[in-house]
Amino acid sequence: TLLDSVQPDCVFHLAAQSSVALSWKKPSTTVDVNIKGTVNLLEAARTVEAKPKILLIGSGEEYGFVLPTDLPIREDTPLRPGNVYAATKAAQGMLGQIYARAYGMEIVIVRAFNHIGTGQPDTFVVASFCRQVAEIEAGIREPVLYTGDLSARRDITDVRDIVKAYALLALKGKIGVIYNVGSGKAVEIKDVLELIRVKAAVPFGIERDPERLRPSDTPAIEADISRLTSETGWEPEISLETSVTDVLGYWREKIGRAG
Repeated sequence: TLLDSVQPDCVFHLAAQSSVALSWKKPSTTVDVNIKGTVNLLEAARTVEAKPKILLIGSGEEYGFVLPTDLPIREDTPLRPGNVYAATKAAQGMLGQIYARAYGMEIVIVRAFNHIGTGQPDTFVVASFCRQVAEIEAGIREPVLYTGDLSARRDITDVRDIVKAYALLALKGKIGVIYNVGSGKAVEIKDVLELIRVKAAVPFGIERDPERLRPSDTPAIEADISRLTSETGWEPEISLETSVTDVLGYWREKIGRAG
Protein backbone atom coordinates (compact mmCIF):
# COMPACT_ATOMS: atom_id res chain seq x y z
CA THR A 1 0.00 0.00 0.00
CA LEU A 2 2.81 2.40 0.88
CA LEU A 3 4.75 1.74 -2.33
CA ASP A 4 1.56 2.14 -4.37
CA SER A 5 0.84 5.52 -2.80
CA VAL A 6 4.41 6.87 -2.92
CA GLN A 7 5.61 5.33 -6.20
CA PRO A 8 9.25 5.84 -5.14
CA ASP A 9 12.12 6.22 -7.58
CA CYS A 10 14.53 4.61 -5.14
CA VAL A 11 14.28 2.56 -1.95
CA PHE A 12 17.12 2.36 0.58
CA HIS A 13 16.39 -0.87 2.45
CA LEU A 14 17.93 -0.29 5.87
CA ALA A 15 15.21 -1.87 8.01
CA ALA A 16 16.94 -4.60 10.00
CA GLN A 17 17.74 -6.18 13.32
CA SER A 18 21.31 -4.94 13.02
CA SER A 19 23.00 -6.00 16.26
CA VAL A 20 25.28 -9.04 16.09
CA ALA A 21 25.06 -9.48 19.86
CA LEU A 22 21.25 -9.39 19.81
CA SER A 23 21.15 -11.84 16.91
CA TRP A 24 22.65 -14.49 19.19
CA LYS A 25 19.96 -13.82 21.79
CA LYS A 26 17.04 -13.45 19.36
CA PRO A 27 17.84 -15.48 16.24
CA SER A 28 14.19 -15.96 15.21
CA THR A 29 13.48 -12.24 15.36
CA THR A 30 16.62 -11.54 13.35
CA VAL A 31 15.52 -14.01 10.65
CA ASP A 32 11.97 -12.61 10.58
CA VAL A 33 13.09 -9.01 10.16
CA ASN A 34 16.14 -9.43 7.94
CA ILE A 35 15.06 -12.23 5.60
CA LYS A 36 11.26 -12.27 5.63
CA GLY A 37 11.17 -8.47 5.78
CA THR A 38 13.37 -8.27 2.69
CA VAL A 39 11.16 -10.71 0.78
CA ASN A 40 8.10 -8.65 1.71
CA LEU A 41 9.74 -5.52 0.31
CA LEU A 42 10.95 -7.21 -2.88
CA GLU A 43 7.53 -8.73 -3.53
CA ALA A 44 5.85 -5.36 -3.02
CA ALA A 45 8.38 -3.57 -5.23
CA ARG A 46 8.01 -5.95 -8.16
CA THR A 47 4.23 -5.51 -8.27
CA VAL A 48 3.99 -1.69 -8.18
CA GLU A 49 3.63 0.26 -11.40
CA ALA A 50 6.77 2.37 -11.01
CA LYS A 51 9.67 -0.04 -10.55
CA PRO A 52 12.01 1.57 -8.00
CA LYS A 53 15.74 1.11 -7.85
CA ILE A 54 16.51 -0.70 -4.59
CA LEU A 55 19.67 -0.60 -2.49
CA LEU A 56 19.79 -3.66 -0.25
CA ILE A 57 22.10 -2.76 2.61
CA GLY A 58 24.04 -5.80 3.77
CA SER A 59 27.10 -6.09 6.00
CA GLY A 60 30.82 -6.77 5.97
CA GLU A 61 29.99 -9.38 8.62
CA GLU A 62 28.80 -11.62 5.78
CA TYR A 63 32.41 -12.46 4.89
CA GLY A 64 32.88 -14.00 8.33
CA PHE A 65 36.12 -15.81 9.10
CA VAL A 66 38.62 -14.49 6.57
CA LEU A 67 42.28 -15.40 6.46
CA PRO A 68 44.92 -12.68 6.84
CA THR A 69 45.83 -13.37 3.21
CA ASP A 70 42.25 -12.47 2.20
CA LEU A 71 42.58 -8.91 3.53
CA PRO A 72 41.46 -6.46 2.32
CA ILE A 73 38.22 -8.27 1.48
CA ARG A 74 37.05 -8.10 -2.13
CA GLU A 75 33.41 -8.50 -3.13
CA ASP A 76 34.17 -11.90 -4.69
CA THR A 77 35.61 -13.28 -1.43
CA PRO A 78 33.62 -16.40 -0.41
CA LEU A 79 31.05 -15.74 2.33
CA ARG A 80 31.57 -17.58 5.62
CA PRO A 81 29.06 -15.96 8.01
CA GLY A 82 30.12 -16.40 11.62
CA ASN A 83 26.94 -15.27 13.36
CA VAL A 84 23.17 -15.24 12.90
CA TYR A 85 23.03 -11.60 11.81
CA ALA A 86 25.67 -12.19 9.13
CA ALA A 87 23.84 -15.25 7.81
CA THR A 88 20.60 -13.31 7.42
CA LYS A 89 22.37 -10.48 5.59
CA ALA A 90 24.06 -12.97 3.26
CA ALA A 91 20.62 -14.45 2.52
CA GLN A 92 19.27 -10.94 1.87
CA GLY A 93 21.96 -10.27 -0.73
CA MET A 94 21.35 -13.61 -2.44
CA LEU A 95 17.63 -12.89 -2.61
CA GLY A 96 18.38 -9.50 -4.14
CA GLN A 97 20.49 -11.05 -6.88
CA ILE A 98 17.79 -13.66 -7.57
CA TYR A 99 15.08 -11.02 -7.91
CA ALA A 100 17.32 -8.84 -10.09
CA ARG A 101 17.93 -11.75 -12.48
CA ALA A 102 14.45 -13.30 -12.42
CA TYR A 103 12.35 -10.15 -12.62
CA GLY A 104 14.71 -7.59 -14.14
CA MET A 105 14.47 -5.45 -11.00
CA GLU A 106 16.98 -2.65 -10.44
CA ILE A 107 18.68 -3.94 -7.30
CA VAL A 108 22.12 -2.93 -6.05
CA ILE A 109 23.73 -4.98 -3.27
CA VAL A 110 25.71 -3.15 -0.59
CA ARG A 111 27.95 -4.71 2.04
CA ALA A 112 28.52 -1.94 4.55
CA PHE A 113 31.27 -2.40 7.10
CA ASN A 114 31.15 -1.05 10.67
CA HIS A 115 30.01 2.54 10.97
CA ILE A 116 29.48 4.88 13.89
CA GLY A 117 27.75 8.16 14.61
CA THR A 118 25.60 10.17 16.97
CA GLY A 119 22.31 8.51 17.86
CA GLN A 120 23.60 4.95 17.38
CA PRO A 121 22.24 2.62 20.11
CA ASP A 122 24.65 1.47 22.80
CA THR A 123 24.28 -2.12 21.65
CA PHE A 124 27.17 -1.19 19.33
CA VAL A 125 30.70 -1.10 20.67
CA VAL A 126 31.75 2.56 20.23
CA ALA A 127 28.40 3.86 21.44
CA SER A 128 28.63 1.52 24.44
CA PHE A 129 32.11 2.78 25.35
CA CYS A 130 31.08 6.42 24.99
CA ARG A 131 27.92 5.99 27.03
CA GLN A 132 29.84 4.31 29.83
CA VAL A 133 32.41 7.13 29.85
CA ALA A 134 29.68 9.77 29.91
CA GLU A 135 28.02 8.02 32.86
CA ILE A 136 31.36 7.74 34.68
CA GLU A 137 31.98 11.47 34.11
CA ALA A 138 28.48 12.24 35.43
CA GLY A 139 29.14 10.21 38.58
CA ILE A 140 26.30 7.76 37.98
CA ARG A 141 28.55 4.78 37.23
CA GLU A 142 31.60 3.40 38.98
CA PRO A 143 34.87 4.37 37.22
CA VAL A 144 35.14 1.05 35.40
CA LEU A 145 34.44 0.53 31.69
CA TYR A 146 33.29 -2.95 30.70
CA THR A 147 34.33 -4.41 27.36
CA GLY A 148 34.14 -7.47 25.17
CA ASP A 149 37.02 -8.61 22.95
CA LEU A 150 39.38 -5.68 22.43
CA SER A 151 41.67 -7.54 20.03
CA ALA A 152 39.12 -7.63 17.19
CA ARG A 153 40.03 -5.44 14.20
CA ARG A 154 37.22 -3.64 12.44
CA ASP A 155 36.82 -1.38 9.42
CA ILE A 156 35.05 1.66 10.93
CA THR A 157 33.57 4.59 8.99
CA ASP A 158 31.56 7.65 10.01
CA VAL A 159 27.88 7.19 9.16
CA ARG A 160 27.86 10.56 7.37
CA ASP A 161 30.40 9.19 4.89
CA ILE A 162 28.45 5.94 4.61
CA VAL A 163 25.21 7.63 3.54
CA LYS A 164 27.08 9.67 0.93
CA ALA A 165 28.21 6.35 -0.54
CA TYR A 166 24.62 5.07 -0.53
CA ALA A 167 23.45 8.19 -2.38
CA LEU A 168 26.15 7.79 -5.02
CA LEU A 169 25.33 4.11 -5.46
CA ALA A 170 21.67 5.01 -5.95
CA LEU A 171 22.78 7.16 -8.88
CA LYS A 172 25.71 5.17 -10.26
CA GLY A 173 25.52 1.63 -8.86
CA LYS A 174 25.23 -1.19 -11.41
CA ILE A 175 22.26 -3.52 -11.27
CA GLY A 176 22.89 -6.83 -9.49
CA VAL A 177 26.44 -5.79 -8.55
CA ILE A 178 27.84 -5.99 -5.00
CA TYR A 179 29.70 -3.03 -3.48
CA ASN A 180 31.75 -2.93 -0.30
CA VAL A 181 31.30 0.31 1.65
CA GLY A 182 33.88 1.07 4.34
CA SER A 183 37.03 2.96 5.18
CA GLY A 184 39.37 0.38 3.65
CA LYS A 185 41.38 0.28 6.87
CA ALA A 186 40.98 -1.96 9.93
CA VAL A 187 41.63 -0.71 13.47
CA GLU A 188 41.83 -2.66 16.72
CA ILE A 189 38.95 -2.01 19.11
CA LYS A 190 41.49 -1.40 21.88
CA ASP A 191 42.87 1.51 19.84
CA VAL A 192 39.38 2.98 19.50
CA LEU A 193 38.98 2.67 23.26
CA GLU A 194 42.29 4.46 23.75
CA LEU A 195 41.00 7.37 21.64
CA ILE A 196 38.00 7.57 23.94
CA ARG A 197 40.13 7.27 27.08
CA VAL A 198 42.28 10.24 26.00
CA LYS A 199 39.15 12.36 25.57
CA ALA A 200 37.57 11.31 28.89
CA ALA A 201 37.41 13.96 31.61
CA VAL A 202 38.11 11.42 34.37
CA PRO A 203 40.28 8.27 34.65
CA PHE A 204 38.67 4.84 34.61
CA GLY A 205 39.60 1.19 34.78
CA ILE A 206 38.85 -1.44 32.15
CA GLU A 207 37.36 -4.87 32.82
CA ARG A 208 36.40 -7.63 30.42
CA ASP A 209 32.76 -8.60 30.80
CA PRO A 210 31.97 -12.24 29.86
CA GLU A 211 28.40 -11.14 29.00
CA ARG A 212 29.81 -8.92 26.24
CA LEU A 213 31.77 -11.74 24.58
CA ARG A 214 30.12 -13.42 21.61
CA PRO A 215 29.92 -17.21 21.14
CA SER A 216 31.84 -16.74 17.90
CA ASP A 217 33.56 -13.65 16.55
CA THR A 218 35.55 -12.62 13.51
CA PRO A 219 39.16 -11.58 14.32
CA ALA A 220 39.65 -9.06 11.50
CA ILE A 221 37.50 -7.29 8.92
CA GLU A 222 38.88 -4.84 6.35
CA ALA A 223 37.20 -3.80 3.10
CA ASP A 224 38.60 -3.49 -0.38
CA ILE A 225 36.63 -0.45 -1.59
CA SER A 226 38.26 -0.08 -5.00
CA ARG A 227 35.07 -0.98 -6.91
CA LEU A 228 33.09 1.68 -5.03
CA THR A 229 35.70 4.40 -5.41
CA SER A 230 36.39 3.70 -9.08
CA GLU A 231 32.73 3.62 -10.12
CA THR A 232 31.38 6.48 -7.97
CA GLY A 233 34.39 8.61 -6.98
CA TRP A 234 33.47 8.22 -3.29
CA GLU A 235 36.12 8.37 -0.57
CA PRO A 236 35.74 8.60 3.23
CA GLU A 237 36.38 12.12 4.53
CA ILE A 238 35.67 12.11 8.28
CA SER A 239 38.44 10.86 10.58
CA LEU A 240 37.89 8.22 13.26
CA GLU A 241 38.96 10.74 15.91
CA THR A 242 36.29 13.20 14.75
CA SER A 243 33.66 10.45 14.78
CA VAL A 244 34.62 9.36 18.30
CA THR A 245 34.59 12.96 19.55
CA ASP A 246 31.09 13.47 18.14
CA VAL A 247 29.72 10.23 19.59
CA LEU A 248 31.18 10.99 23.03
CA GLY A 249 29.69 14.49 22.88
CA TYR A 250 26.30 13.02 21.98
CA TRP A 251 26.29 10.72 25.01
CA ARG A 252 27.52 13.49 27.35
CA GLU A 253 24.61 15.66 26.25
CA LYS A 254 22.12 12.79 26.47
CA ILE A 255 23.25 11.72 29.95
CA GLY A 256 23.31 15.36 31.07
CA ARG A 257 19.71 15.88 29.94
CA ALA A 258 18.63 12.68 31.67
CA GLY A 259 20.28 13.85 34.90
